[in-house]
Amino acid sequence: MEEGYTLGLKSEVTSDLKKEVIAFANSEGGNIYIGITDDGTLIGVENVTKEMERISNMIRDGIKPDLSSYISVELVEKEGFLLIKVAVLRGPRRPYHLSDKGMKPSGVYVRLGVTSAPATEESIREMIKESDGTAFDKSRSLNQDLTFEYANHYFAESNLKYEESNKRTLKLINKEGYYTNAALLLSDQCEHSIKCAVYEGTGKTKFKARQEFFGSILKQMNDAYQYISLNNNLNSTLEGLRRVDYPDYPDYAIREALLNTIVHRDYDYSGSTLVNIFSDRIEFVSIGGLVGGITMTDIMRGVSQSRNTIIANIFYRLELIESYGTGIQRIIESYEDCNEKPTFIPGPTSFVAVLPNRNKTGGVQFDSKLSHEDNVLRMLQEKGEITRRDVEALLSCSQYPAIGALNNLLAQQKIVKVGSARATKYVLAD
Repeated sequence: MEEGYTLGLKSEVTSDLKKEVIAFANSEGGNIYIGITDDGTLIGVENVTKEMERISNMIRDGIKPDLSSYISVELVEKEGFLLIKVAVLRGPRRPYHLSDKGMKPSGVYVRLGVTSAPATEESIREMIKESDGTAFDKSRSLNQDLTFEYANHYFAESNLKYEESNKRTLKLINKEGYYTNAALLLSDQCEHSIKCAVYEGTGKTKFKARQEFFGSILKQMNDAYQYISLNNNLNSTLEGLRRVDYPDYPDYAIREALLNTIVHRDYDYSGSTLVNIFSDRIEFVSIGGLVGGITMTDIMRGVSQSRNTIIANIFYRLELIESYGTGIQRIIESYEDCNEKPTFIPGPTSFVAVLPNRNKTGGVQFDSKLSHEDNVLRMLQEKGEITRRDVEALLSCSQYPAIGALNNLLAQQKIVKVGSARATKYVLAD
């Protein structure tokens, strides 16, 4: 006998036998004979019954997931020598690993030629995908040493239990007792991040500030929202005796766009979720395009198909998202009284939501040498149509001076009013 890809020889039972068994189970299976030296010399096994029991215990206690059903340990006789044959089938729940090492290269072995060698992280991920399917949040996490300090606090504030039984119900722990990638995302050890950048002007040539947020995606969500809110400037107007603050971006639109980037991104990619803040817009860049089979037309009609169903379900239980695909429609509705609308740009490996700054009037600047009415006409010539809010932003005034300027132009028949209530717009007269 000579050792090969599907044949292993060992002179005696040692703890290294577990590595050999794991390597065969993670590869194409094979047989291990105990009582034969590396060069094929028969030496036999003393106290065969005791050693066979020892092997069975080693495999049962030292290897995970349970491999017992795919291994047989039997006594064979060859040329008068008693040998032990360990027959190993290729396992269906790869990667198999040493119980005390976990799904790390130090605990996972594969067969390479005539030797058993540690697997690479990439090959471990591929085995998980093959066994668990392609859904990231349902697959077993490579890191099983997870803590949930922030998630525990967040769930407690939401009056939801986060004990082990609840984690199983939420599918953060699978039926074999492994943490899933959904648990990894909620854990303090989450490997992904959100990067926020504030730029000067409308391009990316000059940074004003930047921040990267780590930890549980629940923590990243809160930290990023607070950071964006700090950069959501207020435009104050007077309505009678009352001052009204009108933020650059609707709070609901920011919240919904941020949640979409977290819940629906493709976590198979290691890159960060991006939030880019410019003077005239915010861009939320989520890694991963639309879920297969879903088009932008479907999205605009309210069709919803989550890429990360476990995460989406948890965020729904935490009352962070709705169960139906209403997020994008509500973002658009929050801009109902604005001329510029949010835009959504799907790509092969990205999805970008762009929120326009409601208090920006494009390239038109107020000219103090001109009357309010002439400034409004200049803006109309530039933009084609405007709202009362656009006029307030241009003139840096409250509601009533803006309405006065618009009414004067209406009386002079220089502009035309279109629509009603919040949908009211103004265009140049023919």
